[in-house]
Amino acid sequence: MIDQTIYSIFKGGSKTYFYSTIFFPKNVREDVFVLYSFLRKADDYVDSIPQDTGGFYSFKKRYYHGINGSKTGDIVVDSFVNLIKRKNIETSWVDSFLASMEMDITKSTYETMDDLLVYLYGSSEVVGLFMAKIMDLSPDSYENARYLGRAMQYINFIRDIPEDIELGRTYFPQSDLELFNLESLNEECVHKKSEKFNAFVRKQLDTYYSWQKEAEGGFSYIPFRYLVPIKTASDLYKWTGLQIKEHPNVVYQKKVKPSFPNIISKVLFNSINAGLNFK
Repeated sequence: MIDQTIYSIFKGGSKTYFYSTIFFPKNVREDVFVLYSFLRKADDYVDSIPQDTGGFYSFKKRYYHGINGSKTGDIVVDSFVNLIKRKNIETSWVDSFLASMEMDITKSTYETMDDLLVYLYGSSEVVGLFMAKIMDLSPDSYENARYLGRAMQYINFIRDIPEDIELGRTYFPQSDLELFNLESLNEECVHKKSEKFNAFVRKQLDTYYSWQKEAEGGFSYIPFRYLVPIKTASDLYKWTGLQIKEHPNVVYQKKVKPSFPNIISKVLFNSINAGLNFK
């Protein structure tokens, strides 16, 4: 039985992840809810305006108390610690996640892709690793799992440019902005250089698609009963990328996200297709 607090955190976050996850078998679904609630709660502290740095550091402290054997009274933390121990998840992955969340407090730009990849490892690649452990996948799948987490995060960066600018952050290599002669990604600057911005975004999408291709190479490791929700979330992120590629400036006009009917139709399509392939 999923705790109501955990359920509410997940449902109030990503609709794509939420409606994809409900198609996992019950035991995996509950573990994914626990995982997501922990990740979302940490992220919300650093993404609030103004930032709740005190809340984040208290949350981080509770996690370390919990992982060292104490009951914290925080259902999100205690449930996550139980998941870590039950599924034998590497605590170093959690350390990297919390370190990246802390970077959102202390760092606002990244000079090169190598710099950004440090952040991406903790903020998204380890999420792919968490999921691989929850599904008991072979370690052979871990590299692909990292790519899937990284790719999904990068689409979020592209989709959420205005939101991140409001938070004072730019999650793209500054070297790429310089390549397209963009001083910043605020809307006023972009409006004056729309063609350069379009080219910049399409370059970032090319990066996303290259990572996505690497990720899909690992789908063969995922059992049939788990593949539908994973592939559905993956396909919906690709759909988001295609919408933005056609009109990059759309990110300043609305948040590009699949509708509920779009999500359900993709789930049904993947369920039927996976069933046929499985036979």
